[in-house]
Amino acid sequence: MKRRARALMFQGTGSGVGKSLAVCALCRILAGKGIKVAPFKAQNMALNSFVTADGLEMGRAQVYQAEACGIEPDVRMNPILLKPTGDCCSQVIALGRPVGNFSSKGYYDGFERHLQVVRSAYDSLAQEYDVIVIEGAGSPAEINLQHRDLVNMRMARYAGAPVILIGDIDKGGVFAWLKGTLDLLEPGCTELVAGFLINKFRGDKALLEPGLRQFSSMTGLPFFGVLPFFSNICVDEEDGMFSSNYSAARLADDVRLVVVRLPRMSNFTDVAPFLVEEDVSVEICEDPRRCGDCDCIILPGSKNTRADLQFLEASGWKARIAAHAASGKAVVGICGGYQMLGLEVSDPEGVEGAPGATPGLGLLPLTTVMRGEKHLTRTTVTLHVPGLFDEPAEAAGYEIHMGESEAGQEVVPLGPGLGPTFGCALEGGRVWGCYLHGIFDNDGVRRAFLDRIRVGKGLPPLRKAVSYRDFRERNLDRLAAWFEENVDLKAVMGLVGL
Repeated sequence: MKRRARALMFQGTGSGVGKSLAVCALCRILAGKGIKVAPFKAQNMALNSFVTADGLEMGRAQVYQAEACGIEPDVRMNPILLKPTGDCCSQVIALGRPVGNFSSKGYYDGFERHLQVVRSAYDSLAQEYDVIVIEGAGSPAEINLQHRDLVNMRMARYAGAPVILIGDIDKGGVFAWLKGTLDLLEPGCTELVAGFLINKFRGDKALLEPGLRQFSSMTGLPFFGVLPFFSNICVDEEDGMFSSNYSAARLADDVRLVVVRLPRMSNFTDVAPFLVEEDVSVEICEDPRRCGDCDCIILPGSKNTRADLQFLEASGWKARIAAHAASGKAVVGICGGYQMLGLEVSDPEGVEGAPGATPGLGLLPLTTVMRGEKHLTRTTVTLHVPGLFDEPAEAAGYEIHMGESEAGQEVVPLGPGLGPTFGCALEGGRVWGCYLHGIFDNDGVRRAFLDRIRVGKGLPPLRKAVSYRDFRERNLDRLAAWFEENVDLKAVMGLVGL
């Protein structure tokens, strides 16, 4: 099959060095120049996922990159998604559909099959675009994994993609990290590396220049740029390991929200929209002793609800949340967090781990049973709850869950025709939850929720909805400008003949 697209790939010396954002920034720049561009990552390991318009599941990093391109997310952009359910086991999503839970060994036993899935998806996508910007994963120099690594150098060679290797200078030892990566690549892979980028630089670049020149002389490869550390651009992070960045984004405290940092937290980006609100501070907190006096505790999604319920019990969060609710303050659960608010979560088939049942927080008269079939759908509903959403508010989002929830008659539906299979609340809307990811992306819903908290504190409601969509667009443009100002863009574009 003749591939139409030219390709460029960003790999890194490790996780969290900036690969995702480099792809995102370049995609934004190319799309702004009228080039038909798409992102691609052969295999992603993340608990942040999304449902496409055709009801398929993919990693949110590639969704964000597609957003930067101005195109609809497509599972071909992330043909394999691994969602860890524990330390040594992951649910495998292939072309948007779950194919089972596998140990590391079990997954690698299917390497050849997964390789064909990845190549077929890439070939199909490359027929429709002029440029594909590819993201690697972790480090390409893991010597125990290179022979079965389908996401880094093997993918670069298949796509004919020059590789730009990114190093994070903020962690220290960036030259050793870059050189060590080059030296540990398998024979024939070093020739795929076109040069380097340094990310998260602080200070006077002139002091770094001698090192750049010496390293280029040593390796024969150029530096395409030095990207400065930024704290004034709000971007989607790939996974929860970096979600603590959200706590510093807003200093206002009229409304203080605390998000429980669960060990297996998924889709923490559900709380990102609060960053646009000037009267809100958001903190993602692991230790209940640091929770302090907040207005609302939010329980996010989880890839292993029962295990995270056990964490809430052992860590003291269960008692802290109970006391918070007893004081009359708000508690909200989304997806797995909604399930946790109930009386019990049972897993008779062992969908998420060992079969059994775990007591919930007991704040909603709700019971949940895990089922083997995953519920994947885009959803639009009208929310109307006295004391919470007094005026009808339209909410669009997506659902990703494997549990079915039922509740007693004493719960309040979240809107007309909506039962506990979607969500429910206590009388007055003090405690509520639902399965809808992205619920707070809806400007009217988010503002109504915050204004209800304000009124409860004796503060006047703001009644002013801020556009989260516009906020995201502005920050994507700022990300692209950051990249363009600090990179030799002509040289980078030259790698794909532009």
